[in-house]
Amino acid sequence: MAEAERIIGTPDVDDEAAAPAEQPQGRRRVVALFAVALVAYLLDLVSKIIVVEKLEHHAPIEIIGDLLKFEAVRNPGAAFGMGEAFTIIFTFIAASVIVVIVRLARKLYSLPWAIALGLLLGGALGNLTDRIFRSPGVFEGAVVDFIAPAHFAVFNLADSAIVCGGVLIVLLSFRGLDPDGTVHKD
Repeated sequence: MAEAERIIGTPDVDDEAAAPAEQPQGRRRVVALFAVALVAYLLDLVSKIIVVEKLEHHAPIEIIGDLLKFEAVRNPGAAFGMGEAFTIIFTFIAASVIVVIVRLARKLYSLPWAIALGLLLGGALGNLTDRIFRSPGVFEGAVVDFIAPAHFAVFNLADSAIVCGGVLIVLLSFRGLDPDGTVHKD
């Protein structure tokens, strides 16, 4: 009987004792993911509210001379203003990313992955909020960008969170760390 249980995956007594210890750690990682996402989302949301209220239809504010300015720009496209005709596709991509991250959260046992995915989730939610609620209409809204470095695209805090989360995921992958906490030595 023990052999059959081992083959079909019925947990032994020792496995049952180990399971409760793993579950709270996984919950903490999920809480970390959503906490990071909430902070990233709120920072993005508040910054965009301030930009629309105080900076839109006004001259740019020079932060570091010509090197860095705050300038309100409505971007219906993706990075660098590309793909303006595909706003609705970007909306569905952002929604899909959110669904994938939320589904992946159930298997999350790595704090660095929780942080990375939280940044992606918060950034995707920030830009998705713009796409849904800003003009010209639902699922076609233009994203509010305002950080304007010299000789580079104008972006926002959601974009920064997405890029930082993406870079962290690449680094974690190169180090062999999986979202479930396992480490691969290749």
